[in-house]
Amino acid sequence: MRLIAWLRERRLPAAIVVIGLLAGFTQLVRWWTMPEPGQHDFVGPPRSGYTLTNFQLSSYDREGLPAFNVKAPHLERREGDESLYINSPVFDLPSNQTGVPDWRGESLYGWVNQGGDLLKLLGPVHMHRDAFADTAAARLDTADMTIWPKDNRMETAAAARMVQGALTMSGVGMRANLTDKHLELLDDVHVTFPPRKR
Repeated sequence: MRLIAWLRERRLPAAIVVIGLLAGFTQLVRWWTMPEPGQHDFVGPPRSGYTLTNFQLSSYDREGLPAFNVKAPHLERREGDESLYINSPVFDLPSNQTGVPDWRGESLYGWVNQGGDLLKLLGPVHMHRDAFADTAAARLDTADMTIWPKDNRMETAAAARMVQGALTMSGVGMRANLTDKHLELLDDVHVTFPPRKR
């Protein structure tokens, strides 16, 4: 009887002890069964390796011929991937062919990878080439452009419009090889041909 009375008086402290022991046991089981914590490699925001203002950059292909030239008011080189981030680039894509003028253009932003063999132009992209021989001047307008300057190729998935003399071509998606003068519009293509002279 005394034991029962004593247990009734000690019910709350005993319950606290039992709950504490269960909580401790649960925490031990959790530690044993949890996976190893992952490594946190992030050490802060990316930093510029360097920043240039009002600069001019020239890149060359494997044979030493000009691949592209760019002028812009601001460039940042990031340490992590060593790529170049360019504001308001004005660029030339040299034809490296006698008598054929370079493609010239401008865009809102530009990005060049570490090797200089990939150039991405973002924002409105406007390109033009002067007339030569019996070929009329050409103008190309699109929203973005990916260029492989060392291979003399470019493409976009955006809507593109090209005007060459009286010929107008537009479509969604475009691929071009500037060496062999091959242009391919991929979808929703519209072409306006000039009337033939009789």
